[in-house]
Amino acid sequence: MPDVRRASERFHTVGDGVQTWHSFSYGVHYDPDQIGFGPIMAINTEHVDPGRGYGVHAHADVEIVTWVLEGVLRHEDSTGQSGDVRPGTAQRLSAGTGVRHSERNASADEPLVFVQMMLRSAHEAAPEYAQVDVTPVAGELVGTVPVHAPAELFAVRLDAGGSVVVPGADRSLVLVTSGSIGCDGVVAGPGDELRFTAEGGYQLSSAEPATALVWQLHG
Repeated sequence: MPDVRRASERFHTVGDGVQTWHSFSYGVHYDPDQIGFGPIMAINTEHVDPGRGYGVHAHADVEIVTWVLEGVLRHEDSTGQSGDVRPGTAQRLSAGTGVRHSERNASADEPLVFVQMMLRSAHEAAPEYAQVDVTPVAGELVGTVPVHAPAELFAVRLDAGGSVVVPGADRSLVLVTSGSIGCDGVVAGPGDELRFTAEGGYQLSSAEPATALVWQLHG
């Protein structure tokens, strides 16, 4: 049976036009039992008001993976990359020796919701950018953008009554992004996480349309 971290248990930060729900310790929020999960250091669900967001700030030695749930994210970074990221695109910025970037809601009218995840990185060179268009297929694990870490990120879409088998890994983490998903008698809703530490595979199922992000962690 997986460990469950409910959306209501995530740390909550309110900023200037931004609200963030953190899965792991961040800033004033500290819990020694919630430092990370394998190489994953952060899973943040960001709700950004129209026209607001994060100005230019710096990172190093991390993989930054972004998945938009609603709205349009405007991204700019010091590698020269700039543009809009929409639902269905997985973006990865390997900070390497150091990168500066900004992230803002591209719309003056519509809200933005995105998940941003950070992992310890094996990339020690200049920063590197990648993005992949992803079309989730009902009942399948669909690969997203590769990362410089012992980890793989998959997108999952389930129709009502559907299921998908996730193969074994050293660890696995499921973040439900819409609907509800069940596993071994546990039902998880939006913002809930299922965390698996056994190596065996497992099955996800849903009585309603649902989506999730699945991290398979190795080593």
